[in-house]
Amino acid sequence: MKDPIVQEGDPVLRTEASPVPVAEIKSPKIKKLIKHMKDVLGEEEFGVALAAPQVGEALRLFIIAGRVFKDEGDESPAPPDKVFINPVLSRLSRKTAEMSEGCLSVRSKYGTVMRHEKASIKALDEDGKPFTYHGTGLIAHIFQHECDHLEGVLYTDKAIQIEADEDLKSARQKLKDIRGV
Repeated sequence: MKDPIVQEGDPVLRTEASPVPVAEIKSPKIKKLIKHMKDVLGEEEFGVALAAPQVGEALRLFIIAGRVFKDEGDESPAPPDKVFINPVLSRLSRKTAEMSEGCLSVRSKYGTVMRHEKASIKALDEDGKPFTYHGTGLIAHIFQHECDHLEGVLYTDKAIQIEADEDLKSARQKLKDIRGV
């Protein structure tokens, strides 16, 4: 079966994504794209977010799986996936840290990337309403990774170290052994 996620080497991943016109946010085309992205992400065991270029659409839009926004140990159902349209990183902390990272468009590779520990983002939701979200840790990391996708940048362009591995857990252990992260 063909992978529904565009893989490294496809030119769309290296294209700067175009803004979604505000008047089109509620259009059938954009609604269909968002639903498709949510469905594709929902099928990914380890995926936490997905940018439109990863499904072949060079548009400034990404989604983050609702489970990312749950506190560890929280047994309640995950909130809905969160949609970010025309996102802009509005603030980044000075403090950075090495973080292990993977990507659904670069399967079987994991790396270590320097990322800001905190990030704020301004975007429109799927109804076209503006919002700001302040993220720390994993959420800040995701904001930066997904915004890179919208600029045509893959995490492998920024990686300090890359490990090829089929399994995220063992790749993280290798990175920890090598880099301490």
